[in-house]
Amino acid sequence: MTDITQVWETLAWPDGGQIIYLILDGMGGLPAADGGTELQVAHTPNLDRLARQASCGLLELVGPGITPGSGPGHLALFGYDPLRYQIGRGVLSALGIGFELQPGDVAARANFATLDEAGRVCDRRAGRIDSELNRTLCDKIRQQVSLDFDGEIFFETVSQHRAVLVLRGDHLGGQLQDTDPQMTGRRPLAPVAQDEASERTGRLVQQFLSQVEALLADSSPANGVLLRGFERYQPLPSLTERFQLRGLCIADYPMYRGVSRLIGMEVVLPPGGLAQRFQVLEDAFSDQYDFYFLHVKQSDSSGEDSNFQRKVAVIEQVDQLLPKLLALEPAVLVVAADHATPAVMGRHSWHPVPVMLASELAQADTVQRFNELDCLQGALGLRPGVHIMGLALAHAGRLQKFGA
Repeated sequence: MTDITQVWETLAWPDGGQIIYLILDGMGGLPAADGGTELQVAHTPNLDRLARQASCGLLELVGPGITPGSGPGHLALFGYDPLRYQIGRGVLSALGIGFELQPGDVAARANFATLDEAGRVCDRRAGRIDSELNRTLCDKIRQQVSLDFDGEIFFETVSQHRAVLVLRGDHLGGQLQDTDPQMTGRRPLAPVAQDEASERTGRLVQQFLSQVEALLADSSPANGVLLRGFERYQPLPSLTERFQLRGLCIADYPMYRGVSRLIGMEVVLPPGGLAQRFQVLEDAFSDQYDFYFLHVKQSDSSGEDSNFQRKVAVIEQVDQLLPKLLALEPAVLVVAADHATPAVMGRHSWHPVPVMLASELAQADTVQRFNELDCLQGALGLRPGVHIMGLALAHAGRLQKFGA
């Protein structure tokens, strides 16, 4: 079967209008006990007004029943089929902090964690330790851990409890089982190789973890390290190569900066608060870029913390800032999410997420409010997440006609 994104590659040209993606991470939700999802409860006059002029719908980022990670969710939105381009969290984390990965490097995301006396995980995030303590622990690990191989090992701070492990050397595979059990009350898992090429990597990672366990034995609250998202780095074709787009990423969190670097976007310095991110986009809006990606993280973290009202507040703050983007008059403005994070679940979910595409050429539908239930009736219907890039390109006049 032909990959539709490859057809867009043959039709894309550098002419046309500018596209803005406003991505509210984890925006989709489920009704709370007293009724209504976060989007339904939030007061969003600007988003609702725009929805009445736009094409609306729902996106399944990976497929029916599949709960997306943030990496696959964003790749889908950017027009990269997440089933074809499967990238581990470690690579995205490393790129996100500006680490210069080389082809063949193996990277994994690391969490400092709290283990009990029996070695069971008490807290997968070690109480979200501050970044200064993180840097101190990373320095200690770099100075005192030594592996039995002729390559290099890097262990770098990301932020708070997060870090990244990179192994650089010959004959390293990246297919390893996560050591993070993803729940408390269980011991960390072994880094089991999933193929023959990764067996050497598995042995090296086990050496690393054994030494770190001894090194952090008396540390509190971070006395363990959990690893996940192992991947061997190979560059992807860029947005420019595929769709003739010069992209700019405006995001605070390293993961989203990493996926942007992976596909060739320029990435501004972390801009700080939500209002500052909108201001950075306004200041950067020029002929230099064709595609702008503005990321909102707090909607996801509020959902993960099961904080329904805080997620509502984040959505309302975005709504208040939306006129700043509309004033730029992009050819296309897409408002969407990379996955749902219902506060009532406290984690990512498989539920489709609302999307709207605003453009002078968009088919307005009957949607009156921007939320999950209303968008189900929209002109875009329920469709794969990867489709939104093709629709954005078309509405921006950036795809030529197909065939004679």
